[in-house]
Amino acid sequence: MSPVETTQRGTFEETLLSARRTMLLSEILKLAVDSFRAAKTRFFLTALGMVIGTASVILVVTIGMTGKAYILDLIQKFGTNSVEVEYAGGGATALERVRYTDYMTIEDEKAVVAQLPNVMYSSPVMDMHDRISFGGGVVKDTLVLGVSPQYVFIHNLIVTAGRFFDDTDDLTHQKCAVVSEEFAKERYGGTYSAVGRTFDISGIPFTVIGVFKMSVNDFGQSEIADQTILIPYSVVRYFTGTERVNQIYFSMRSMDEVPDAQNDIIRIIKSRHRLNSVYKAQTLTELLDIANKSANALTMVLVLVACVTLAVGGVGIMNIMLANVRSRIREIGIRKALGATFREIKLQFLAEAIIISLTGGIFGTLVGISIPLSIRLFTDYKIPISPWSVIIALASAVGVGVVFGTVPATRAAQMDPVDALKYE
Repeated sequence: MSPVETTQRGTFEETLLSARRTMLLSEILKLAVDSFRAAKTRFFLTALGMVIGTASVILVVTIGMTGKAYILDLIQKFGTNSVEVEYAGGGATALERVRYTDYMTIEDEKAVVAQLPNVMYSSPVMDMHDRISFGGGVVKDTLVLGVSPQYVFIHNLIVTAGRFFDDTDDLTHQKCAVVSEEFAKERYGGTYSAVGRTFDISGIPFTVIGVFKMSVNDFGQSEIADQTILIPYSVVRYFTGTERVNQIYFSMRSMDEVPDAQNDIIRIIKSRHRLNSVYKAQTLTELLDIANKSANALTMVLVLVACVTLAVGGVGIMNIMLANVRSRIREIGIRKALGATFREIKLQFLAEAIIISLTGGIFGTLVGISIPLSIRLFTDYKIPISPWSVIIALASAVGVGVVFGTVPATRAAQMDPVDALKYE
């Protein structure tokens, strides 16, 4: 035989082998579909477990992403684009740290604002406490904060009645105050009834021009307490008799600018004070990162719990397929007697398990997606939907079919054709 004929014969045999394999795969799929048609109820009940498991994975990921978005939104309302700077001490010895205090002043705030164009808002904070009369002989120690008009934007305060004091009030040293809702309700019986009323701080009358509340519960992250009075910083420094400030807040234009701004602010302030003085900057960026990682970890845990449902569905597929193999022993014996190989028998039953699992996975994916989509269409809630959850759910469904279908398929393929044909 010539080399050309040998080559042609080899090519023909490869083509024939490929065609046989293609036909074999088509035959296997046809046999699997015929098996399902013969037992529709069994197929439906077996796939139902995968429907529930796959839908659970998608819904759990959706719930986790929704919770993550909600938590991050709350934290961002605290002021994640803000930098808080405070004096942390100075001096080489404990005596020097007590004697040589080097607090920040309003001039430090002005220097930072002048050198950093990305600062959107800034405000000093000076606190003091005064005993305020609430009527009926009740006197309470109340927190009084001296701040700038921009403080309302830094902490995202909501003015529920009246207004916040402005630059004119600050420059003219107006004896005006914006009080918390708790203070207004306890002293005046309501938020709106407090506006225009007066009370004394250290014997000096102040007029309530507004009532505020926090946009979200800050869980003690800020200096604002339940009973808090805000007055212009230019006024509070006459009560304290000093130019120092406890903290200075700087609000940047975006959260991405916070890390660099934090270092620049400390550098500018330290350049204006003694070398041994220590100033500490705090941001909520770390809290945001921790919340982000915690939310992701919780979502992963929930996904693993949902995967248990997939595993339960897989066990159901394995049990049904084992029963299926037992009920089709004579069929397996006849196929082996007619020349079916180990590989062909195994592929047939493995294909059935995968088809059941994948069909359940597809319907479960549709169910899992339809619920958040319905919420987005018929309500104002923007429920996030992750395409990765769909990919993970479908891949898991196929994986479950392969893993839990291998045992029944192998058992069917290992049967002896003689024993199978004699089985009653």
